[in-house]
Amino acid sequence: MTRKKVKLAFITNDSARKATFKKRKKGLMKKVSELSTLCGIDACAIIYSPYENQPEVWPNTMGAQRVLAEFKRMPEMEQSKKMVNQESFMRQRIAKAGEQLKKQSKENREKEMTEVMYQCLAGKGMQNLNLGDLNDLGWVVDQNLKEINKRIEAFKKGASSSSSAAVVSQAAAPPPVEQKPVVELGLEGMQRTQTEWFNDWMNNNTSEQQIGFGHGDEMIMPNFNDNHNTSMWPNAFFP
Repeated sequence: MTRKKVKLAFITNDSARKATFKKRKKGLMKKVSELSTLCGIDACAIIYSPYENQPEVWPNTMGAQRVLAEFKRMPEMEQSKKMVNQESFMRQRIAKAGEQLKKQSKENREKEMTEVMYQCLAGKGMQNLNLGDLNDLGWVVDQNLKEINKRIEAFKKGASSSSSAAVVSQAAAPPPVEQKPVVELGLEGMQRTQTEWFNDWMNNNTSEQQIGFGHGDEMIMPNFNDNHNTSMWPNAFFP
């Protein structure tokens, strides 16, 4: 959970300022202790206060003197590399605030010119615009045209990719398998088929077997005692 941003302003109320000082001093001492313990580095803190005659030192006087002696043995460039006093801190804050102001002013100007562009599209004239306004309006129009062209290109790429994917899917799909019609024969169909087969068999074997009706009431039947005529029956069922 992030800590609430502290407003950097002088606290005019004496009691509130003293309570805030004690609270922030306690938190600062805790941070220095955690920094030294968790990161394994030598650190010390010396805090002067208008409410006390002697400065408060962490971890103790001897430890602070040892850390300060080690710091003074470093080269001057290393000492001032990341050193920040109140003046340099305020300069950094002012520079950062100036950059934020410049960025916000640019965004506000862009929104203002966008509103003017929409008013011109609605039919409002540009008589009240000066040369700077016209230049800014032209820049906004160019940016909107670039954004429109980008979206058109994106739509074209999306349409081409979808069409190519459809062609690939059609090419990869297997050809349809031709299904043979299923013939469903009922009892009547089976009887009709057997009758047609018997008629064909009779027609093919009439000349050889001489089966048929003669003139009048005579019927010529095959001689079943003849060994040559036994081939008329299928051997699978009648040996």
